Amino acid sequence: MKAWAAAGVGLVLLGTIAAWFFLGREVSPPCNGLAEDASVQKSVGVDVHPGMNCTALGEAIAKATAGSEPGRHTQAQAQAMKDVLFALGSGQSKKLDLDPALRVPLATALADYAPDLHEMLAGLDSEYVLKAGQDTPPWEAGGIYHMSVHNTVFRKTLRAVAEDPQAYALLRMAETRTAAERLAAVPEDATGTELSLPPTKNARALGILNGIADAATHGKDKDQARAWRAAVLNNLLDGQASPKSDQDPHAAHLTTAWLQNLKNASEEERFDRLRTQGVDMARTWSQDRKMDEQTQQGLLAKVEGSALSAYREIKP
Repeated sequence: MKAWAAAGVGLVLLGTIAAWFFLGREVSPPCNGLAEDASVQKSVGVDVHPGMNCTALGEAIAKATAGSEPGRHTQAQAQAMKDVLFALGSGQSKKLDLDPALRVPLATALADYAPDLHEMLAGLDSEYVLKAGQDTPPWEAGGIYHMSVHNTVFRKTLRAVAEDPQAYALLRMAETRTAAERLAAVPEDATGTELSLPPTKNARALGILNGIADAATHGKDKDQARAWRAAVLNNLLDGQASPKSDQDPHAAHLTTAWLQNLKNASEEERFDRLRTQGVDMARTWSQDRKMDEQTQQGLLAKVEGSALSAYREIKP
């Protein structure tokens, strides 16, 4: 009798566990719920509707957020980008499992916001911090609208997007070009903070991307991690991550020089070389400016420290 009672209790427990597993666990809605989100439907437009294909949704988001040229957006386009980021990254869970079909389209959309991407990665511009709230609309500066989101929302979404190596390469290349432009814009007679802030800020943004790369491969076995890194490098070096518009000659030189240095490294060393990008770009730039040795070494030490500090903030 006791044996039958124990067996009965065991069956009840198994049934309870099974019910919890199949009914009580959180099930992610299709396309991460973006097609059902009212703010996304409103800002992205009539192309978005419940039950739509995730590939089509990604295309609709990329289309609705794209400017006439990279970095130049209307208020409506910037608002659409902001609404999508908040819809994805504002949940309570620490990790976002993004539908694979959305990763490259979202990276394409974010890469179109390269100046905003740069500032949100670096996290040093007070305007981007103050205007990051969900209810704060994009703002206009010089005829261009900019947008920002909370750091937690931004980083969680970026980690999820970067699971796809092509998507990560798109983001990395967008930041590379912006970093080159920031260095090229430093006046020839700059000293002090005016001289040191652009390269250290670049290194901080790239350091965050280094941490995101580690997060993207965290938990993968050695072969999977190696394949992800190889795909990133192939996308960078084969030009698949190249953006749409031309840079000014000095910035283009810095971008090209860095890519060539990456290509010249042995295959075994390339991903480690990617991690030193902030320092490598700053070194090329300082040499082009014929900076004296003492100033250069002091600057490069600051740049290296900035990259390492940022990486430690986000590494898994």
